Order: sequence, then structure tokens, then C-alpha cells
Amino acid sequence: QVQLVESGGGLVQAGGSLKLSCAASGRTSSVYAMGWFRQAPGKEREFVAAINWNGRSTYYADSIKSRFTISRDNAKNTVYLQMNSLKPEDTAVYYCATRETMGVMTFQYEYSYWGQGTQVTVSS
Repeated sequence: QVQLVESGGGLVQAGGSLKLSCAASGRTSSVYAMGWFRQAPGKEREFVAAINWNGRSTYYADSIKSRFTISRDNAKNTVYLQMNSLKPEDTAVYYCATRETMGVMTFQYEYSYWGQGTQVTVSS
């Protein structure tokens, strides 16, 4: 199993920045890629970004492209999500997740392990 712990969420004004972290532990050798998803109140969980095991391939949702950057530090088993130019519509609980196969990075059902989530609130 893989355990994931997110941190870094909080309250920020529109236009501000936050950096989320997701620390992985356990059977991390099985992880092919890690991703970030988010779920706003009353909405379905949606893909935000993903990064493969060596960091050479990254994937982004169109809604956040050019504002968010995903990165990873394999020495620390940690993936990051740098969020800039935040908008009120970015308000959501952000989850990190891991997957063992390449597949379709945006498809949440291909991710095996999930963190508990961290709240991001952007005020207008």
C-alpha cells in the first residue's frame, strides 16, 4: 500500500499563490505517476495535473494550464503543486493520488491510492 499526506492548503486572495505538497510513504516503488485532483462543493472530482515517475512527463487540465505547475522530488517521495494567479473558481478540496500504470492520466479511476485532501479557498 501507499500512504499519501497532503499539506499546504489554506485561504488566499484572488491572484495569490499556494504550494501544495503530497508526501508518499509505503510501497512507493510501485508508483508510476502521481496526480492532483480537486473537488468543489456540489461538483464532481476533476483532474488537475499529473507527473510521471521521473518527472519528464507532465499533464495539465486546460483550466489551470500556465497557472499551476506540478513537480516531484523522488528523494523525498513528494509531489508538489505550485498554484499561481489563483481564482475563486479554484476553491476546492485538493487530493493527490498515485497510479501504477501509464494509461489515461486524467482518468481518476486508474489511480489506486488517495490522500485525505487539503482545502484551498480563494476569496474574491
